[in-house]
Amino acid sequence: MAAPKKAVLGPLVGAVDQGTSSTRFLVFNSKTAELLSHHQVEIKQEFPKEGWVEQDPKEILQSVYECIEKTCEKLGQLNIDISNIKAIGVSNQRETTVVWDKLTGEPLYNAIAAPVSPGPSDPVAVAPSGSSVPAAGTSSVWLDLRTQSTVENLSKRIPGNNNFVKSKTGLPLSTYFSAVKLRWLLDNVEKVQKAVREDRALFGTIDSWLIWSLTGGANGGVHCTDVTNASRTMLFNIHSLEWDKDLCQFFGIPKKILPNVRSSSEIYGLMKISHSLKAGALEGVPISGCLGDQSAALVGQMCFRDGQAKNTYGTGCFLLCNTGRKCVFSDHGLLTTVAYKLGRDKPVYYALEGSVAIAGAVIRWLRDNLGIISSSDEIEKLAKEVGTSYGCYFVPAFSGLYAPYWDPSARGIICGLTQFTNKCHIAFAALEAVCFQTREILDAMNRDCGIPLSHLQVDGGMTNNKILMQLQADILYIPVVKPSMPETTALGAAMAAGAAEGVGVWSLEPEDLSAVTMERFEPQINAEESEIRFSTWKKAVMKSMGWVTTQSSESGDPSIFCSLPLGFFIVSSMVMLIGARYISGIP
Repeated sequence: MAAPKKAVLGPLVGAVDQGTSSTRFLVFNSKTAELLSHHQVEIKQEFPKEGWVEQDPKEILQSVYECIEKTCEKLGQLNIDISNIKAIGVSNQRETTVVWDKLTGEPLYNAIAAPVSPGPSDPVAVAPSGSSVPAAGTSSVWLDLRTQSTVENLSKRIPGNNNFVKSKTGLPLSTYFSAVKLRWLLDNVEKVQKAVREDRALFGTIDSWLIWSLTGGANGGVHCTDVTNASRTMLFNIHSLEWDKDLCQFFGIPKKILPNVRSSSEIYGLMKISHSLKAGALEGVPISGCLGDQSAALVGQMCFRDGQAKNTYGTGCFLLCNTGRKCVFSDHGLLTTVAYKLGRDKPVYYALEGSVAIAGAVIRWLRDNLGIISSSDEIEKLAKEVGTSYGCYFVPAFSGLYAPYWDPSARGIICGLTQFTNKCHIAFAALEAVCFQTREILDAMNRDCGIPLSHLQVDGGMTNNKILMQLQADILYIPVVKPSMPETTALGAAMAAGAAEGVGVWSLEPEDLSAVTMERFEPQINAEESEIRFSTWKKAVMKSMGWVTTQSSESGDPSIFCSLPLGFFIVSSMVMLIGARYISGIP
């Protein structure tokens, strides 16, 4: 019996989507943007000490190999010829830092991890004024905090009102970004110090590690990164698009260990993966796209015009607004970052980025801490039962407030409770809180760039909640648009790879972009009601502020003897009381 004919689908493009908790490889049809197959592998995080978060770079690389192999097997089962895969793109968790030996290909230390998603405050991010404020986009759960003292020491070297770091990078001095993690490795890991002295060390974020390894590793691997990932290191000048000599000197980073910075869409090298894997069939396929995950989602959502914005709803939210070729600096605590540069000779585009600290995390808190739901999906059902919060407002400032308030002393509150309030109203208020926080960031973006949004494009796991999406449209009072194909991050990396010069299988011209089916949520309340609800939310936020008056009130020794004077007073009072009872003969 003749073998079944392989399906002819035209050029295909693969995308490695490497995140903090999992790795995936996805294959798209470049003519229709249809997802044909994918495979996902979970990866572990290690917590060697409190506040330290690490991952094994070799496990991450092996997970990529496994995902490529399994996806190719699945395509074979679908009778899809994998020789039609013409290019591969990479999208990755940003800021996570790796240093490895270029002669052996061995990591010199575990990868120091970045957050899974934005979360509560980073206590040692330094604002332009020099005061300590939370940094946009940090996470108390996953953020590696070992570099706090590094940041504090560096901040002392910056004059109070000097925007030295932010003016060049668009970023605040923070434990979140790669430069201070790399500085910690150079200060504390002898193997890294020795390799740097002997000219064997290479540094990179996860994209660099993967591209170097997949293009040959110690046998001619290409050491590069793209402008979006470079812009998250705090070493990259976002104006000149080069590693900045002054920043490298400030952080004490030798430029020789840094990767070459390339555009987000060009051929970096060809795949040379292990022949022990069936995925060796992809040998020679160009790796030609590279974007940090949030930039990849912006491209995947096709936000190519000034003022277009996307919001990714996960544990927290990442909001990016395309500001075009103009580098806009925020007066409201947002980050300025490189959005993309889709070709060596193409212009660079910038974005403003803000984050909502607690989004999906508030649903998990209701499930794990209060127990009012048994699964995250249940919250939509509870909220639907009542259709209103009945005047109940939930401010989930579990570890302080982010932009535009920047108050690390704030704490979470639920207010407006009555005897009528039940768990359904609290569930509804929790969903509203995600939407109100998103509006605060988008209002800040509007003020910074002066481009009012006509609609908001959304993606991420929480967008499956239709109540949440409708609430978001009502509270923003603009339409919310959700693509039917949810894999926007991987799609963005695939688009960049397929469009690269020398590949040319994916056109990014507006008239050629595939029409993506969208689900649209229009505001269903009037503008006045939307404003009233938002102003009441802001009133609730003010109630949450200034809650923590001293550090010791939360983190100090709970013992009554933690205060020496109070301890002496209590001990002496007890002695006097016992003595008095003894003298008076009271039993």
